[in-house]
Amino acid sequence: MKSIKIKDKEFVPMISEAEIKERVKAVAQQISKDMEGKNPLLLAVLNGSFVFAADLMREITIPCEISFVKLASYQGTTSTGKVKEVIGINEDLSGRTIIIVEDIVESGLTMKRMIESIGTRNPESVNICTLLLKPDCLKTDLDIKYVAFSIPNDFILGYGLDYDQQARGLKDIYVLK
Repeated sequence: MKSIKIKDKEFVPMISEAEIKERVKAVAQQISKDMEGKNPLLLAVLNGSFVFAADLMREITIPCEISFVKLASYQGTTSTGKVKEVIGINEDLSGRTIIIVEDIVESGLTMKRMIESIGTRNPESVNICTLLLKPDCLKTDLDIKYVAFSIPNDFILGYGLDYDQQARGLKDIYVLK
């Protein structure tokens, strides 16, 4: 892994593909153990979590389903602080075990809004699974059950995360230099 340039910014390697695969497998094993006998619905938050959600689902060893929701709160490298729902949830969530699959949790405001919205639809339980967590940025108290990596407050991309819609397809995660 070497540094890369995306548009006007330079990025350096942070987490390798091998490390990501190892942690995704470990998180999937924990979900499979915790959710034994259930058929959880993975609710993947687009666009960023699609790569993580696909890899995670392939590693989960119990029956599960997947659906997608699209929320937006970013412009460029900064969050607008406002979350808007672009694509909503069509499934009946009543009595279901839900696992929200997110690429990154920073402030936690997106997750809080999602949990509040899902809670009105009578699920059995709602769990959060994130590839990346920035604990120093949290502005709300969340019970995040599944975390692959805790990272500092740096701007990152790759493995589904982007900079102005670029570099989602990178197999490794890079950090802004």
